[in-house]
Amino acid sequence: MSEIDRRVLRTIVETANDHFFIVSGDGQIVDISPGAEAVYGVSREELLSSSVQQLQAAGVLKPSITMEVMRTRRPAQLMQVTGTGRRVIAEAYPVFVDGKLERIISRSRDLTDLQLLQDEYALLQKRFSEHLKRSQAAPDAEEQALDDALDNLQVRSSVMREIALLLKRVAPSDANVLMLGESGVGKTAFAKQLHRWSQRCDGPFIDVNCAAIPENLFESEMFGYQPGAFSGAARQGKAGLLEQAEGGTLFLDEIGELPLLMQTKLLKVIQDGSLTRLGDTRSRKVNFRLVVATNQDLAKKVESGLFRLDLYYRLNVIPVTLPPLRDRREDIPDLVEACLNRLNQRYGRQKILDTRVWSTLMGGEWPGNVRELENWLERAWLSSPTDQIEEPAALPHAEQPPANLPSASPATSAVALEPQETLKQYLARLERETLEELCTTLPSTYAIAERLGISQSSVVRRLQRYGIKVTK
Repeated sequence: MSEIDRRVLRTIVETANDHFFIVSGDGQIVDISPGAEAVYGVSREELLSSSVQQLQAAGVLKPSITMEVMRTRRPAQLMQVTGTGRRVIAEAYPVFVDGKLERIISRSRDLTDLQLLQDEYALLQKRFSEHLKRSQAAPDAEEQALDDALDNLQVRSSVMREIALLLKRVAPSDANVLMLGESGVGKTAFAKQLHRWSQRCDGPFIDVNCAAIPENLFESEMFGYQPGAFSGAARQGKAGLLEQAEGGTLFLDEIGELPLLMQTKLLKVIQDGSLTRLGDTRSRKVNFRLVVATNQDLAKKVESGLFRLDLYYRLNVIPVTLPPLRDRREDIPDLVEACLNRLNQRYGRQKILDTRVWSTLMGGEWPGNVRELENWLERAWLSSPTDQIEEPAALPHAEQPPANLPSASPATSAVALEPQETLKQYLARLERETLEELCTTLPSTYAIAERLGISQSSVVRRLQRYGIKVTK
């Protein structure tokens, strides 16, 4: 072996996160990595002067994986408990020369810190659950407060209101939030609302799409750089996105696309609360609230080795799953109204929807969710020559409305807008008339809620709003 190869091997052994043992064919320890001392509670000198047989007899290795390889002459893997009480997973591989067992190479990975992290995560989840239970003492008052605080979020369905309530409760804390859901369901909008509800609302909201930054620029963009850090660097250096989020909220969208090296660096920032710019030697303290989002299955990425398990646990303190639009069709009317208002304001005309379009809007599958709905509406708005918006083309994903939604009868679909009636007033009139009819045909607010596919409390609030009572 050349001197270069020896130095390369030495560097690998000394800098690896795993703890290496190199053992002769008869069990004598030839070399170890430096970190093994702390894990096994024995000095390097003592280990190098011992055999694996002696260490197993002394309880330092319980059991010795090297002795298992010596016995079977095959690779092995097992769980060990060291003399210091730490749990490690160990692997060992035989090295043969001309059929003779000359060396056994073993490496072990300390699982104790990971177990502590899992325990910490479980404790956080327990405390969070208890906090939610305490927060639900006055649900009616809380729901009324939610209506007053929703700002630009359109949430009528019970599932989305529950998610909004959850975010409102956790907003005052600095706990990390992981938002899950298909593309276009509104993860960014809810992250912004969480920021507005938080104590950091006066600070910046930094929105970062991890999939949009080239990997070779990721570190400089996220962590910033010092003057002269690389060719083409700005003369005055630059603060990274993490520093720009100081005192506010950092939203990392598409977190599943974060390169492994950046995952390691982000984990260090979360743990230490500090970062080091590219080309710098000193660390800088940072203080921000972290919210991340993804449409991927992070647990599967962890299993495949593409996402760090310890980072996953750090991020997954408060997981929030936003359902697709097809599972919360009650939100579509409010989303349509808000989008039309924006389009009318942007293009300077007051257009309204033809009533026949509603069957398409309510019956579509919308695989692109809210984003696809908004794009469809803008296309319909722009292609309509008059102030009444008609369907521009057959919606590829449109299907019949689900069975649990009220079907549009010919009489209902023929209801026209009254003179000077806005879309909001029109939809409210349809809602009121639908509730009035159901109150005369169904026996209770629970039956009405089941018929409409919404919560009973939502039905009660709507009846109170319109002054309607169940008469059957």
